[in-house]
Amino acid sequence: MANLIDVELLRTLLAIAETGSFTRAADEVHRTQSAVSMQMKKLEDMVGKALFERGARSVRLTPDGLRLLDYAQRIVSLSEEAVSIFAEPDLQGVVTLGVPDDYADRLLPRVLSAFARSHPQVELVVNCHGSLALANYVKKGDLDLAIITHGDAMDAELIRREALNFVGAEEHATHLADPLPLAVGPRTCSWRHSAQAALDSIGRRYRVAYTSSAAAPLVSAVLAGLAVTILPESAMRSGMRILSGRDGFPALPPCDIGFMRARHARSAIHDALAQHIVTRIGNLQTPVAEAAE
Repeated sequence: MANLIDVELLRTLLAIAETGSFTRAADEVHRTQSAVSMQMKKLEDMVGKALFERGARSVRLTPDGLRLLDYAQRIVSLSEEAVSIFAEPDLQGVVTLGVPDDYADRLLPRVLSAFARSHPQVELVVNCHGSLALANYVKKGDLDLAIITHGDAMDAELIRREALNFVGAEEHATHLADPLPLAVGPRTCSWRHSAQAALDSIGRRYRVAYTSSAAAPLVSAVLAGLAVTILPESAMRSGMRILSGRDGFPALPPCDIGFMRARHARSAIHDALAQHIVTRIGNLQTPVAEAAE
């Protein structure tokens, strides 16, 4: 291999591996889909190997792609760590972050890993609650920062937008039941409102079978074939599948993810975590994202 591999190419490879899609990866790295395709063509030319197997709905890495992925993870991690050591102050202290458990599995690791490498002396305390509760905690000053569903707290700063879907289990046909059993959040949940309005618009009968403010019970109900739920792309679990128009389900409005910051949270440590949140999980241009560039 005559030339060194650009770290940005490896960063895009990581995004594709995580999202399983060139389109979704383009959102993650703030590029167009065509630009991502050109990057990966360049990377394949550099290593002289095919890195991807393209299916009808997703993209998978070939064995050579998986070999390169291991190096990419280490190289990108070391690159970010090296830059952060010299570019950011050596912060110490405690910062509190709230995040709904809907997003904790997929979105939170992106923030935690990068922040921990950049600021190893900072203790990050994470609280998982529903979006409405987290918004109230931030307003009262009980939390420094929070990632929330924007529709549940409209005064949050919008940082990410992704598809919201009806979701069922791959191994069950629960979506064919009449009336349709739903596993949803409490009455205040914006996703619940969206789902019920969409089903009402097409005259589809349904019943609320399970209600919980936590994601785990709803996910368990779906995977057991007991109900259908509503989730954004970042909250999808293994064993689930999206129920689309081909399955008789209406489209839903997008899921908007917001970011909140308490009035007291204005120190350098809060600035650092805020920038990590927006640059790591945000896919929309925001004032915080612009400040991080």
